[in-house]
Amino acid sequence: MKDPLRIVPIGGLGEFGLNMMVLEYGGAAIAIDCGVMFPGADHLGIDLVIPDLSYLLERKGALKAMVLTHGHEDHIGAVPYVLRQLSVPVFATRLTLGLLGNRLKEHDLEDADLREIRAGEPWEVGPFRIEGIRVTHSLMDCLALAVETPVGTVIHTGDFKIDNTPMEGEAFDFQSLAARGQQGVLLLLSDSTNVERPGHTPSEREVGGTLETIFAQSRGKILVSTFASSIPRIQQVADLSERYGRRVVVSGRSMIRNSQIACDLGYLRPPREFLVEHERWQDLPADRVTLLTTGSQGEPLSALHRIALDDHKSIKIERGDTVILSSKFIPGNEKTIANVINHLYRRGAEVYYEKVSAVHVSGHASQEELKTMLQLTRPRYFVPVHGEYRHLVRHRRLAQEAGVPEQNCFILENGDVLEITPEEARRVEPVPVGRVFVDGRGVGDVGDVVIRDRRHLSEDGVVIAIMAVHQQSGEIVAGPDLISRGFVREEESAEILDQARKAVLEAINEMNRETRQDPSELQEEVRKTLRRYFRKKLERRPVVLPYILEM
Repeated sequence: MKDPLRIVPIGGLGEFGLNMMVLEYGGAAIAIDCGVMFPGADHLGIDLVIPDLSYLLERKGALKAMVLTHGHEDHIGAVPYVLRQLSVPVFATRLTLGLLGNRLKEHDLEDADLREIRAGEPWEVGPFRIEGIRVTHSLMDCLALAVETPVGTVIHTGDFKIDNTPMEGEAFDFQSLAARGQQGVLLLLSDSTNVERPGHTPSEREVGGTLETIFAQSRGKILVSTFASSIPRIQQVADLSERYGRRVVVSGRSMIRNSQIACDLGYLRPPREFLVEHERWQDLPADRVTLLTTGSQGEPLSALHRIALDDHKSIKIERGDTVILSSKFIPGNEKTIANVINHLYRRGAEVYYEKVSAVHVSGHASQEELKTMLQLTRPRYFVPVHGEYRHLVRHRRLAQEAGVPEQNCFILENGDVLEITPEEARRVEPVPVGRVFVDGRGVGDVGDVVIRDRRHLSEDGVVIAIMAVHQQSGEIVAGPDLISRGFVREEESAEILDQARKAVLEAINEMNRETRQDPSELQEEVRKTLRRYFRKKLERRPVVLPYILEM
């Protein structure tokens, strides 16, 4: 009997981001994509979230390669963290490797084994024969993957939409997908991001018409904020700027970096060389300037956020300027984006964004395109990927409407394992998965408990109690001194803290001598007394940190 093919999602199912899918056969494995998730409002102080690699680390010799479908951060951002622990080759297209290479350089991983692949040129890794198939997305050089295994062929779509008039001329490869469907597809893993949208996703070129109308009527500076990886969008902005006699000034570290990489590799062809924000561009008339920047999601440290608050060192918004937010509002970011838009209006700018103008189109397939993918590939089994649970459920329903039997459609979440043999597909024992927080240079040293403590501090503040006691007698030598931060206003704190100090002294005086001589017992009594007092007096629960000094 043949070994079963194991499908193991490490991240990206039931959530957006952290995309990582492992295919295993006979003790050998490949990972498709390796992405990050950007922290939400509840991830206080966290810079990035990456997948927990425990399952792969337990099988260090099993992982033979990582294969990347395209260059977005939610698909490549965690690669440096994996390569620190697992030395494996990374296969990707030219642009994806260019974007990844810069990340690896930041992590001192310039000697990583990077291997360029091209659509239509298969290669082998262990028991797998893999071929990239060209698909269209909001970035160039994007692939679906056909992975031939001893059990059958798996197709992983990556992120895709069907754009018949793509900016970069890289056509969606209907023929290769249809040919695979005729030969027989065992399993389809398909992008679920836009499954709630009926119809078709508009072409990238449709944004160009809206942008041109805005360029034609604008008389001041034009500031365009988009994702730094949206190379086709950047190309349209560069072309329109040339047409209307404007120079493009690039602001924001990631925008400058990605634009330079795309130019060097020939994926971005600006009519004139870009200027960068620290160069002398302010002498140009306002109606001859296009500013291209990051921060379309309202990120607090982004260039756009600083510009909106009039806190940018070189870029100022003035009355009559135009700002275009050429990206979608990612769920969870609506409030921060709205704040940025309000500040831009206060500066006198005219602001265009997705809700009021067609300045953005999605890079993901809507329902009719998802049906087309199913009809082209005609899979025996189907697993929806890349989406929250509601998206996976709707995509399963769509697959059933397209003719995949209900019993052959599986909804998996991270850690679930699907085993496929020539006879059947079935769920088996799940594997451990999770999220690892990256905070500055620390990876994994901040867990849920620390996040909980940070949330507690942010909501209720902290009170520090410092006191000195005699080591032998347990008598109080000094204190307790109470210091608070984020708890009560300074003008109110003196009386409240003085009463709290008296409560602590009373509680200590009631303790017997032997107990007072134990610093840990004394520390716990101070903590309980202060928490009880603040809860009764103010109905608040600050973090209480007692410090006992023995004299």
